[in-house]
Amino acid sequence: MMPVQSHAKAKTPDTRLTMFWGLLMGLVLVLTPLLARAETTITSHAYSYFGQPKYSADFTHLDYVNPDAPKGGEIVISSSNGTFDSFNPYARKGVPGALASINIERLMTATADESGTSYGLLAESLEYPEDQSWVIFTLRPEAAFADGSPMTAEDVVFTHDLFMEQGLISYREGVSRIIASVEALDPARVKFTFQPDAPVRERIGQASATPVMSKAWFEKTGARLDESRLEQAMGTGPYMLDSYKINQRIVYKRNPDYWGKDVPINKGRWNFDTIRIEYFADSNAAIEGFSAGSYTFRLENSSKEWATSYDFPAVKSGHVIKAELDDGSQAPGQGFVFNMRREKFQDIRVREAIGLMFNFNWSNEALFYGLYERVNSFAENSYLEATGTPSPEELALLEPLADKLPEGALGEAIMAPTSGDKQFDRRNARKASGLLEEAGWVVGNDGMRRNEAGKTLRVEFLTFSPTFDRVITPYVENLRKIGVDAVLNRVDTSQFVDRRYAFDYDVITDQMAFGYEPGSNLEQAFGSKEAAVSVFNSPGVADPAVDTLIDIIRNADTKDDLVIATKALDRVMRALKFSVPQWYKNKHTVAYYDQFEHPDPLPPYDLGYLDFWWFNAEKAEKLKADGVLR
Repeated sequence: MMPVQSHAKAKTPDTRLTMFWGLLMGLVLVLTPLLARAETTITSHAYSYFGQPKYSADFTHLDYVNPDAPKGGEIVISSSNGTFDSFNPYARKGVPGALASINIERLMTATADESGTSYGLLAESLEYPEDQSWVIFTLRPEAAFADGSPMTAEDVVFTHDLFMEQGLISYREGVSRIIASVEALDPARVKFTFQPDAPVRERIGQASATPVMSKAWFEKTGARLDESRLEQAMGTGPYMLDSYKINQRIVYKRNPDYWGKDVPINKGRWNFDTIRIEYFADSNAAIEGFSAGSYTFRLENSSKEWATSYDFPAVKSGHVIKAELDDGSQAPGQGFVFNMRREKFQDIRVREAIGLMFNFNWSNEALFYGLYERVNSFAENSYLEATGTPSPEELALLEPLADKLPEGALGEAIMAPTSGDKQFDRRNARKASGLLEEAGWVVGNDGMRRNEAGKTLRVEFLTFSPTFDRVITPYVENLRKIGVDAVLNRVDTSQFVDRRYAFDYDVITDQMAFGYEPGSNLEQAFGSKEAAVSVFNSPGVADPAVDTLIDIIRNADTKDDLVIATKALDRVMRALKFSVPQWYKNKHTVAYYDQFEHPDPLPPYDLGYLDFWWFNAEKAEKLKADGVLR
């Protein structure tokens, strides 16, 4: 037995060795894909789904800024909204003060000279795998709140959770479909894990746009995100609230201890010591205040004022600069928007008929001094605008949806109606009347159109701006001439905000541009899922073809695919005729007292007058010496 036993003992080490190598090979098989995945993890200072970021990791400042711009001085702007009663811009309640979110920063930020790229702001870097199933942001160690307390990963997690609990429903719904969870790995690192079915292109972009507020401040004050309050939440931004007087003014001061003043992305930026907003009851009072020197910078949005109101002495003497500066950005997609949640506007014939009676051609010459172009597209003045007939690539997306498409979506891109030189265009009136007759709105003995139930076709244009009175009043007159019970109702700002958020309106003016790399913003603005609750979806669009195209856009893997799908969506949206397109111009019309300077040339996507302009103290002293400003 000994030999046998001896033989057995001799084999034992070999058996164990075999088992060891088996286990080791098993571990290798398990770890290999994990190691491979780790090897393909990307770490970067910036993020762009399409292409490469313009600025490398060692950039010292943005190309369009003056890195040596002096700090100091004050810029004073105006608001003609009339009032404010809150400094919480994230709540449905209250009217937030101008620039109420100026103290809130995000993990990453965009620049004014490229689209679709984000650079680290609160985060110094990001790390993610090729499948972008998660992302880890490493926070800047110097990042701090206005009170000097450090900003940590816990604050990022808290702010995300706060928005998910108390933020606008449409925001919560949109973000929750992309972000599954957020966790603090340690004080300097925060990890976002994404929903498996979330479009890959939107994942990191959504996470990087997370605003960050102080967890300690909310816990100390007991403040809520869904309540109005006359106090800013604690943020990390370069400016903080200094003082205010309801209905009169707001003053923000630059934080001298701002943590980010030496970060390359901020070089040459945030140059004014104070930003003051003077409130006026209406635009007429505001322009008078500017000519009197009550404020020092004016971005002019009224063509009438631009053409007629800048003849006061300070302009003639050159103490006030009046300039048209190039604007290369996408037009805002502004229009009179029908609330299709209301039954009368669910008939496209009614929408088309009402749209025919707005005479842009006459308005531009008689009211706008020929300064504007007509908006036709939701991506006007950009490469995403649909033109002519659909390309073969667009048709490949549109033809499978043919039975769901509105009339005209497969033909020439729908253009806004043209009109004659007179305010009331008879040709358009005849067409509009025919459409309304077909839709069951018949003219009665009193000249008003009624349906079978005897109700008039009431159309209320809701606004808070007196500036629009001269535009809407002729439009109302045209509609009443064809039997539409149209009225202009101008309310105060608080009433407008309340009714806007409650979807209590017929027609309002809104801006609905797609943006340069559209994605989840389209779902919030035009998607069926959120149409009932999204304050961003002012027309209440809920269309299956639109939903399909939005989904294609969100999942686009290449820039070419994105452009094709967006053009296709533009065609469908224009054919739905839920907006009466208004106007735009490719110039910034500005007037300012000659104490400010700016980079030349300006970047294409932002005027940046509060961002990268600066104060010239010598010029300011000259204005005072000449008695122009006190």
